[in-house]
Amino acid sequence: MSPLLDVLVAATTVANGLLAGLFFVFACAIAPGFQHLDDVSFLQAFRSINRTILNGWFLLVFFAAPLTAVAYALLDTWQTSGMSQLWAWAGATCSVLTFVITVARSVPLNAQLDRATDRTESDRQIAREQFECRWNRWNLARTATSIGALTILTTTVVLV
Repeated sequence: MSPLLDVLVAATTVANGLLAGLFFVFACAIAPGFQHLDDVSFLQAFRSINRTILNGWFLLVFFAAPLTAVAYALLDTWQTSGMSQLWAWAGATCSVLTFVITVARSVPLNAQLDRATDRTESDRQIAREQFECRWNRWNLARTATSIGALTILTTTVVLV
């Protein structure tokens, strides 16, 4: 591998690994833990996370993961031949899917939750019901695609 390819594969593996870990923690610990919260606590906690996660470190990793994966696949296509190209593009595809799921599904659900009325017990129950199951389902999807990206990109380095 060229030095630039080495840097790109390292960067994309780290970025995709960080996202996979974050989404995995939500799926395995945070979401199941939140199931035990009352509606007020659930809404407060999730809204707090939604505001807190939008920081420079998260956004850097969130955008770097698909960008470095696609850059790696492109450079690998130009510099090598054979199976490594297929693996690189498969990993990039999973990484881009993770990004798309987050932007198209998770972020709008987060915005919906932030806008939801929570004045009454009924309001809070409705806000939670319209959010929780759908958000968790899409988080499982992006957990799978981000783990797929990490696994495939790591496999590319090991096997090629």
